[in-house]
Amino acid sequence: MLGVLLFLLGWLAGLGPAPADTLPLRATRALPPVVAPSDTLVRILPCPGAPARGRVAVVLLVGNRVTRERTLRAELNIREGDTLDLAELPARLEANRRRLFNLQLFHTVLVQASCQGNGQLVVLFVVQERLYTFPVPIFSIADRNFRSWLDRPDRWRRLDYGLHLVRNNFRGRNEQLTANLQLGFNPKYEVFYEAPGLGRTRRVGVGGGFSFSQSRSVDFRTFDDRLQAYRPADAYAIQRLYASGGLRLRHTVQFLTALDASYHREQILDSVNLDNPNYFLGRTAREFLDFSLISTFNRRNTFAYPLTGQFAQGLLAHRVFLNPGLPALTTLRLVYDRYFSLGHRFYYAFGLNGQMRLTRALAYADARALGNDALVRGYDAYVVDGRHYGLVQQGLSYRLFNASEIHLAGIKNPKINTIPLVAYLNLFADAGYVVAPGAPSGNQLPNRLLRSAGLGLHLVTYYDRVFTLEYTLNGLGQTGYFFRSTFPI
Repeated sequence: MLGVLLFLLGWLAGLGPAPADTLPLRATRALPPVVAPSDTLVRILPCPGAPARGRVAVVLLVGNRVTRERTLRAELNIREGDTLDLAELPARLEANRRRLFNLQLFHTVLVQASCQGNGQLVVLFVVQERLYTFPVPIFSIADRNFRSWLDRPDRWRRLDYGLHLVRNNFRGRNEQLTANLQLGFNPKYEVFYEAPGLGRTRRVGVGGGFSFSQSRSVDFRTFDDRLQAYRPADAYAIQRLYASGGLRLRHTVQFLTALDASYHREQILDSVNLDNPNYFLGRTAREFLDFSLISTFNRRNTFAYPLTGQFAQGLLAHRVFLNPGLPALTTLRLVYDRYFSLGHRFYYAFGLNGQMRLTRALAYADARALGNDALVRGYDAYVVDGRHYGLVQQGLSYRLFNASEIHLAGIKNPKINTIPLVAYLNLFADAGYVVAPGAPSGNQLPNRLLRSAGLGLHLVTYYDRVFTLEYTLNGLGQTGYFFRSTFPI
């Protein structure tokens, strides 16, 4: 299947200046939101008789009513007084425009440069802000995915409800404040705060949060490659509490590092320990400290649905248990994604994802590998536990249409009256492998190559939302339709 996709890729590979006083008037117009930025959002007004280089006289930011100007200027590498090569100016402006757009604070970012004589440049960035406060009702299934929920005999009791409140761009500084009040099958109470950059240069930030959750059911073991749940009659099967805090270091706009420390306390019922003594390695409660270092290198053209660029992330985490006799756990995870534009509305993406866990004894609760965040598409009904895993994903996409200006009649607010919509047809193939020494004989997928291929329809719309509908054939010969709400690679 991978060879077929590579063959298709090989086959496809053959194939007058405005016056300065008019700029503020242009900036006040309502700007339609977009999905993927393009070069048409960069405008260079001609400079007759100008030299090969120009000096930036002024950089203007318009439209940021909530967002502080200092927050935006910290993202730019263009300053007043800089001398720029005019031949390289379009690429320089586009790079800066994308930096602002990828803050995910704006529907649209436009940039325009014009001359004021003697090679003096005026650079104008025009932004259209999003809505930043989102009170979202919670009504969701209490399972990994929709397929897993359908397989439960008590599915209609496994529902959660409540309120999820997000305040993006808090204080106009690109900070995020999140609170969850969730009731129902899995009560949860959470509050989180993220400040990716503080101070004048915005190179150091902080993050932290608190979470307490309970569940009336716990997946206490895996049999026949499916989770088996234990649900007591009148008690919570598991309770979790954790508090975290850490630093965010912005080496460059594209290179970020997060340092975090967190305290965790988890407790299960005696019955869970009796049914699976390996769940917490013979204990009904455990406490531990997690220390993690995550570095992210992000040079994708846009974060919602990337079409070009690359993404790399490395995680090193160390867990120290406060319970005597429990061995420490070290986790190493690496992710690399690459995106290519093939021309003629075709795009190709591939992703590599791998993880290693180092410990003398691995509890069942810590043995999740494929089937959760990392998934070989088409195996949604299964989980594969183990110490280590590797995953390869690739996809070939064709843009069917780009209806970037669907207007809603009767709504005057420009932040919500235009819905962007882009559709892609996607041909994909995945392969994964889980290393699981001593895997239970009732599970067939560990220590076995997992593979799948399929066809998908991807819809990219408002506020960076991506919806996918896929038809997949997996290595077990099973087919099915799957709906997802995230970009797969």
